Amino acid sequence: MTSQTLAREPISKQHMEHELDGGLAGRARIGLVVLASDHTVEYEFHRVLAPLEGVTVYASRVRNDPRISPETLAAMEQRLTEAADLILPDVPLDVVGYGCTSASMVIGEERVGDRIREARPGVATTTPVTAARAAFARLGMTRIALLTPYVDSINQWMRRYFEERGIAVPVMGSFTEENDNDAARVTLDSIERAALELGAEPEIDGVFVSCTSLRLVAVAERLEQRLGKPVTSSNHALIWHCLRLAGVDDALPGLGRLYRESL
Repeated sequence: MTSQTLAREPISKQHMEHELDGGLAGRARIGLVVLASDHTVEYEFHRVLAPLEGVTVYASRVRNDPRISPETLAAMEQRLTEAADLILPDVPLDVVGYGCTSASMVIGEERVGDRIREARPGVATTTPVTAARAAFARLGMTRIALLTPYVDSINQWMRRYFEERGIAVPVMGSFTEENDNDAARVTLDSIERAALELGAEPEIDGVFVSCTSLRLVAVAERLEQRLGKPVTSSNHALIWHCLRLAGVDDALPGLGRLYRESL
């Protein structure tokens, strides 16, 4: 190495030739507000979206109390706008989902949308409840078996919520876990066994597994094959609804009947 080489100034090239594309979300950019205590919804989103090139979810978290009660659920409303604002500020989103089933009922589906649109004007919004009701309509589910992790007071309140909107709930079961962190640890085998037991009741035409902490995506199709009835969950329906609202109509194999349906 010569002294001339050693004395050479470091190379620093600016404005190098390049092109821009649509980025990771060239087809659809999904925003997601996740509970601070949620372990599951982001994992199931990524599992479903993995084969969809150009479709990406971006999440922020909203502080919540992991103890599930009407009071702790309602307290989240005032934090939703800030949480939505933290998702890629100033970058357009195709849809924003809110990842809490029971709080969507306590706060109100429309009010959730209003709080999100205070930060993201004009954006399409959905919740697990909104998505579930859209899924029930597409799958012909009018009499559901409801599986939850909640205490009975919330279960009965949820039953009334659905029944007031034309969805009968003649069969219900619960793992009765009061803490969201424990609900997230209910095993997939436990969920599958409970869904099969409730879904076998002859008076129901489908199963809904409520709570974004509970897993279902991996076994939805197998459950449907064993029951001969449609099966969906808070996350399963929410992901489908976000995709459809964002204009992604791909039929996705291995995820159950819902993912072969458009809006």
